[in-house]
Amino acid sequence: MGNPHGPSQTDLLAHVLVPVANEDDAEKTAMALEPYDPDHVTALHVVEKGEGVPDKTPVEQSEELAAESYAAVRRVFPDADDHTAYARDIVGAIFEAADEVDASAIAYRSRGGNRIMQFLSGDLSIKLVTGADRPVIALPRTDTDE
Repeated sequence: MGNPHGPSQTDLLAHVLVPVANEDDAEKTAMALEPYDPDHVTALHVVEKGEGVPDKTPVEQSEELAAESYAAVRRVFPDADDHTAYARDIVGAIFEAADEVDASAIAYRSRGGNRIMQFLSGDLSIKLVTGADRPVIALPRTDTDE
């Protein structure tokens, strides 16, 4: 991944993994990343699988949601790759995907929410930022983000 004492901006943005939840999130995240002009982008959608319990949504519906998300990213980054992961642990799946695609960084846009929602979700942002083995870029939210 380049210089271990601090990657240059070019190295940092060589191959950015972008986790996306749905079409709207994908579009907003891609637009937030665009000004930084990454060399290569891979969009990641994680299909939440329930271990021993029914899945939250049928696999076909989840895969359609992923396809819509990838199309939204490609409106901003036409050459973006896509990667779908199936896992119960969302953050773990992001880390595994980053390894699989050899991402130089992970870029995400916080989905916000009040403290109760963050507590109930296990605050994925904190887990993502504190557990990563590569740089994590928190993209700015705009006033129009909800």
